[in-house]
Amino acid sequence: MLTVTVPTPDLIDRLADLADRVRLITWDLGAPLPDEVAAQVEMVVIPHYFVRPGGFDVLRTLPALRLVQLPSAGFEHAVPHVPAGVTVCNGRGVHSTGTAELAVALVLAMQRGLVGSVLAMGEGRWHNPFGPSLADRRVLVVGAGSVADAVVARLRPFEVAITRVARTARDTADGHVHGVDELPGLVPDADVVVLTVPLDASTHHLVDADLLARMADGTLLVNVARGKVVDTDALLAELRAGRLRAALDVTDPEPLPPEHPLWRAPNVLITAHQGGNTDATFPRVAALVRRQLEALLAGGVPINVVART
Repeated sequence: MLTVTVPTPDLIDRLADLADRVRLITWDLGAPLPDEVAAQVEMVVIPHYFVRPGGFDVLRTLPALRLVQLPSAGFEHAVPHVPAGVTVCNGRGVHSTGTAELAVALVLAMQRGLVGSVLAMGEGRWHNPFGPSLADRRVLVVGAGSVADAVVARLRPFEVAITRVARTARDTADGHVHGVDELPGLVPDADVVVLTVPLDASTHHLVDADLLARMADGTLLVNVARGKVVDTDALLAELRAGRLRAALDVTDPEPLPPEHPLWRAPNVLITAHQGGNTDATFPRVAALVRRQLEALLAGGVPINVVART
């Protein structure tokens, strides 16, 4: 029987019908498992937002471990700390819908001036501004994963012109996708730039001072990727100059300290990494774990593999 740890009783309940084939154990990685249990664990499902310092070290107490399942699409926080010989799988698709919903909400909030309306409401002040639409804007979506796909699908009904950028250029059934090397030549024509890329060495500070300087006045930068994809100091300079706008669900540093100047910068809307914080997450994680378990039980290859340490 396959022995698997999951972080919550809710997840065990959602997978209860597999109990005749899978031994499910509730474990949040907070403390080592008893030796007799640890010796049998082959798969570990990591808790949501697991950023505990040194938290992954406890995985080294599991001699039979062969697969780590992350609930997140991002995996840069986990791979360096997973024991050698273990396959790491991410949560591709789990948070795509929620993150795309938030990305579009951030775009609409900034385009339609909703931040000013919320502030005016608190003052009992009638606030009736004239501002930019989302319709007829040119939107540049940087990324080609499931989040990017979901963002594009939700933007299309708003009658926008969408340009897509991925690691390499290619033609698809959905149109041409530009390579990231073309980004400096593409951003000057964009009204909105949406970032959905994973964080790795190639995307660290992908949006730097030079790229920001190439953006036209008034461009809206939306980041639902990772904070370190953007050079925060360079973005701050552009915001303070009143030249660019930003809507950020992720920041660098994160969490953003109360005294950080980004909180008080003009033309910015900040949410606290809440793209995947919806009640759709739990059944979607359960469905992913179920597919993973079925693949393993059938002797097949794992799904959503991002690294083999």
